[in-house]
Amino acid sequence: MNFSNLFRIAFRALTRNKLRAFLTMLGIIIGVGSVIAMLAIGEGSKMKIRDTMSSMGTNMVMIMPNFQRRGGVSLGTSSSMVLKYSDVVALRNEATSLAAVSPEIRASGQIIYSNQNTQTTVEGVSEEYLSIRKLNIGSGRIFNDTEIRDMSKVCIIGQTVVKNLFGEGNDPVGLSIRIKNLPFQVIGVLESKGESSMGQDQDDIILAPYTTVQSRLATIDYLNGIYASAVSDEKSAAAITEVTDILRRTHKLKETQENDFRVMSQSELIQTVSSVTDVMTILLGAIAGISLLVGGIGIMNIMFVSVTERTREIGIRMSIGGRSMDILLQFLVESMVMSILGGLLGVIFGYLVAKIAGTLMSSPTYITPQSVFLAFAVCFVIGVFFGWYPAKKAANLNPIDALRYE
Repeated sequence: MNFSNLFRIAFRALTRNKLRAFLTMLGIIIGVGSVIAMLAIGEGSKMKIRDTMSSMGTNMVMIMPNFQRRGGVSLGTSSSMVLKYSDVVALRNEATSLAAVSPEIRASGQIIYSNQNTQTTVEGVSEEYLSIRKLNIGSGRIFNDTEIRDMSKVCIIGQTVVKNLFGEGNDPVGLSIRIKNLPFQVIGVLESKGESSMGQDQDDIILAPYTTVQSRLATIDYLNGIYASAVSDEKSAAAITEVTDILRRTHKLKETQENDFRVMSQSELIQTVSSVTDVMTILLGAIAGISLLVGGIGIMNIMFVSVTERTREIGIRMSIGGRSMDILLQFLVESMVMSILGGLLGVIFGYLVAKIAGTLMSSPTYITPQSVFLAFAVCFVIGVFFGWYPAKKAANLNPIDALRYE
C-alpha cells in the first residue's frame, strides 16, 4: 500500500467522525498553542528588555561599593564609604578605555513648588553623566563647571517631576523649587525616557551638581557610585579590567584581598537579564508542554477506540491480502495526521493568543521559526509514539477473530 492511499484512508477515517477527531486534536491544539504563545511572549519580553537597556548605552560601566560582610552575613552597600572623588580623578587621568566618568551621590526627600509637592530621588552628578546615561536636555541647559565648583543650588528635572509639580506641558525653566527646604533653581528639563526594563520610572528624577548634593543634601564625604562610558562597545571588557586595576591600586588592596567595589558593564547586565528571561521562557514553555502530553494520551485513547470499532474492517483487509505492516502503517499514519493537523491549528492558535496577550500587556511578541519547527517536530513524535501501540495492536489481530467480531 503506497503512502498516498494511506493518507487518503486516514483523512476519510477522520472526516467520518469530525467532532470526535476535533476534540481529540484539541489537546494538541491547546498544547502547541500554549508553547508557541509562551515562547513568543518570552522572546518579545527579552527583546524589549534588551532594547530598553541598550537605550541607556551598551558601553556604560557602573562602579558600585561591594557588599559588606560580617560573620558571613551581608550588610548591604548603604554604609560602604569606599568610593571617593579621588577615584573619579584617577579614572579620568589613567583609564584610556573610558570616554567619560561621573560621580554619583543620591539623596531623596520632599520636593515642593507652591502648594504642590512630590517625593523623588536627587542625583548629584557631573556634566558627563548625561552623555553616559544617554539623557538629553529638552529645554534649558546643563550645569557648568563653575556651578559645580561653587556648589550652586541649580537642578535639572525629569518629565514626571514636571508633571507632578507644574502640570503636564508646562516649562519650569527659571522657576525655583525647594528640595529638603533648600531653594533650587530649575535650569533644565530632561526629555522623557519612560520606564526602565525593571519597571522604574526614569523620568522621576532630579539632577544637580554632585558637590551641591554631597555637601548640602546628603552631607557625606564619599560617593554612592561612579558611572563611566567605555570608548566603544568592544572596549567594555577592557574598560572593566582597567577600572579594576586602577581602583585596587588607589584602594591599596593586597593581592589576597577581594575587591571592595563592583564593576559592571551594561552589556553584562543585558546578558544576565537575557539569561534569566531565557530560563523563565523555557520553564513556562515546559509547563505549557504538559498539555501536549495530555493531548498525546488523548490520541492514544481514541486510536484504541478506533481499532476496536474497526476490528471487522481490519479482518476484511487482512482476508483479502492486507499485510500486518499495511494495517500498522494505516493506523500509524492516521495518528500522525491527527497530531500534525492539530499542531498546525495549534500554531495558528498560539499566534493569535500571543498577539492578544502582547496587546493586553503592551509588550511585543516574537514567534521564532525555531519554536514553530519544534512544535511540528514534537507533534510528529507524539503521533508516532502514541499511535504506535494502538497500530501495533491492530496489526497483530487474528484475521479470523477479527471477522467474527461483533
